[in-house]
Amino acid sequence: MKKFCYMLLGILLIGICVASFRMSGFGVDPFTCMNLGISKFIHMGFGTWQLMVNAVLLILVFFTVRHCIGLGTVVNMVGVGYIADFLCWVMEDIVHLQMNWGLRIVMLAIGLLFASLGAAMYMTADMGIAPYDSVAFIIEKFSKGKIAFQYGRVCSDVIVMAVGVGFCAASGNSIFLVVGLGTLLNSMFNGPLIQFFRSRMEKNMGEEA
Repeated sequence: MKKFCYMLLGILLIGICVASFRMSGFGVDPFTCMNLGISKFIHMGFGTWQLMVNAVLLILVFFTVRHCIGLGTVVNMVGVGYIADFLCWVMEDIVHLQMNWGLRIVMLAIGLLFASLGAAMYMTADMGIAPYDSVAFIIEKFSKGKIAFQYGRVCSDVIVMAVGVGFCAASGNSIFLVVGLGTLLNSMFNGPLIQFFRSRMEKNMGEEA
């Protein structure tokens, strides 16, 4: 039950993170950056393209780090987008929140914190994680542990961010449609922060067990 609660709370925090990034206007997370950039280049709907990428990654995960697939995988893939959409709707259409520079910076800070804290919580639950979150584990496995999770995550984040920027520029759109300060900070610090929170949560869960 505790692991189930960890999983649900972690995914809720990730949903809040995505909504906060969107409202801050400082760019999206690296994976979304890539999918937005490519979808604009090939003139395909963002949701459709992201679903296709997740499906391909899920197949890759199945044949490499199958233990990363579970209930949390499904809840994350289905729930995060709806949580973010709901929160943005409440803040923008119901509360009519007016975003000034101060609030934008607060939203950016919330997004950065909850991105790593939420991911750490639902990874610690060990009930399955999203396909993209599994990529760092794949890198760690195939490097035989030479590239630890946190550095694998930085590598994957920087690569997908660069791909998104490249495709966005190639499509003739401004790169600032897909990248911003939040994207850069997320790509550099999300992996180490996830590992920081994971190590402490796993230790705490082990002590209570």
